[in-house]
Amino acid sequence: MKLILASASPRRAELLRSAGIRFEALAAEVDETPLPREEPEALVCRLSRSKAEAVAALHPDAAVLAADTVVVFDEEIFGKPGTAEEAVDMLEQLSGDQHEVMTGFTLLRPGSDAICELVVTEVTFRELGKAEIQSYVDSGEPMDKAGAYGIQAGAAGFVSRIEGSYTNVVGLPLAEVVGLISGT
Repeated sequence: MKLILASASPRRAELLRSAGIRFEALAAEVDETPLPREEPEALVCRLSRSKAEAVAALHPDAAVLAADTVVVFDEEIFGKPGTAEEAVDMLEQLSGDQHEVMTGFTLLRPGSDAICELVVTEVTFRELGKAEIQSYVDSGEPMDKAGAYGIQAGAAGFVSRIEGSYTNVVGLPLAEVVGLISGT
């Protein structure tokens, strides 16, 4: 059965390819605005399911995998920053502290109920200087990433500790996804 990754994320696609999974990618356009008082766990599962359903409506004979990732700090959801100023603010808040990276992922197979799973990883940043935050933001890298950073690239040196799935922080908890796809 054909698998479609409902995502435009090059990081998610690269992770799936690295696991030897064959798929096609098709971005799903959904409103990612949190609902009032929506908990982050509910948000990422709702959004991943909405993305999977949107693509499945166009390809009813394919299995569809979708994911959504957020950073949670001090009970606040950090999605993708809308401006450079928002990116600086997020990184300043994360500096020297611990936060959670949550990814909800949904697998929707024809004739089956959607399966949504949640993976949470604890990440700790060392203290960051204002100049290094500004330099990182000026690179443009934080703008399409939850929490305004990419652990697999320029922000790798910000992380002093990680507890849980590294690939979850990249954007797709690979061990859990591969297990779900393979049925184990």
